[in-house]
Amino acid sequence: MEHTLVRVPEFWSEEIYNYLNKVYNNNFKVVHKIQYVEYVAKFLKGIVREVLDKVDERGKKDEVKELLNMSGFWERDVKFLSGGELQKLLVAASILREADVYIFDEPSSYLDVKERTNMAKTIKELLKNKYVIVVDHDLIVLDYLTDIIHIIYGESGVYGRVSKAYSARVGINNFLKGFLPAENMRIRKDEIKFMLKELSDLDISKDVKIKISWTDMSKALDGFKLSIEKGDAKEGEIIGILGPNGIGKTTFARILVGELKTDNGSVTPEKMVLSYKPQRILPNYDGTVQQYLESVSKDALSTSSWYFEEVIKRLRLHTLFESNVNDLSGGELQKLYVASTLAKEADLYVLDEPSSYLDVEERYIVAKAIKRVTRERKAVTFIIDHDLSIHDYIADRLIVFKGEPQKFGIATSPSTLRFGMNEFLKELDITFRRDPDTGRPRINKLGSYLDRLQKEKGEYYSMATASN
Repeated sequence: MEHTLVRVPEFWSEEIYNYLNKVYNNNFKVVHKIQYVEYVAKFLKGIVREVLDKVDERGKKDEVKELLNMSGFWERDVKFLSGGELQKLLVAASILREADVYIFDEPSSYLDVKERTNMAKTIKELLKNKYVIVVDHDLIVLDYLTDIIHIIYGESGVYGRVSKAYSARVGINNFLKGFLPAENMRIRKDEIKFMLKELSDLDISKDVKIKISWTDMSKALDGFKLSIEKGDAKEGEIIGILGPNGIGKTTFARILVGELKTDNGSVTPEKMVLSYKPQRILPNYDGTVQQYLESVSKDALSTSSWYFEEVIKRLRLHTLFESNVNDLSGGELQKLYVASTLAKEADLYVLDEPSSYLDVEERYIVAKAIKRVTRERKAVTFIIDHDLSIHDYIADRLIVFKGEPQKFGIATSPSTLRFGMNEFLKELDITFRRDPDTGRPRINKLGSYLDRLQKEKGEYYSMATASN
């Protein structure tokens, strides 16, 4: 079959020509880290160390092991790995292959904040002078890892278009603003704005009613011990929960919703109307999406309601109404469960990793809905998530988890967003600055002037904008 290189003006450059010429002449070797890591355990067999031995074409196995913190499961069989461990294994295996082009499809999923940062640092360090393509929904990770951004826009399941190349900062800002100046194209009617707030925009003064409180508590479970400092949450408040994997965040959520009893201490009131989206979701409803949503709240499907317009339609759940719940993909199931959790009238909402499987647009649709539901119903919402930009976007206060994963965890009392983020980032040795145009948080390069200056001031989480 005869092939022809066609020149597309808006994408043309000397470098692109050279790249396509190599592709055309089959001179490129490509390594692809797949999106769905869950499938790996079905096909890969053996010990982690042995698997990586077989693919190490660059002699960097030991270096990757240290950079990605893989020592804890180095001698474990692949079939017993967690989602985060499988993700690290796939990233490591991709880096160890000798290639010209490396494609990483959603490398941050299943990883906590520290692991995401380590992953990004490892890719930057070990794949210098290589072509690296990253597809991800964590804007902070993308901003830190990439030099050039292409925005893919259009209508899901119908058509997609790729924007021209922008610098990482400008591209992400254009995405948040919903307008691509080079294409003169509006891709969203609303701008996503980050508030530069010293305090929450919610008035949590003494006059606001405490909705839920808890004493000092503890829980021992399967060799792990969780200690919880006393705290409370007020009407209309959103509490973000941050910490590494295996530190007790989900255990705390299960205590709040009454799934687990504490060894000591208590939650007041003991009975509340609650709505809970667990971390692990499985299709367990024999019926259609529409029937499932109607079983939770018929009002949510009223076409005149804000919820139908801003949540159901924008998450495109209305296009799945006739689909059977048991036939949904992971992303579709996540959207359904998050939407149904928020549709229920409740005093307490607990969402464990609501951003998993969701794209960037969907994450902020959900975040806005969480905020509106919580405020209007004078409820309390607890959110466990590894996407720091989501916490920055909607959290009023934070509970930060510390300790040693799989051994013990300490849940601190709720603190202001600024104090909680500062403590969390200090543990990670990472500093954040603010983008002057959008107010979004950005990671400072380790050892840069701003990184050193903020650390000297003890200001790991800056509320002030900085020039770029």
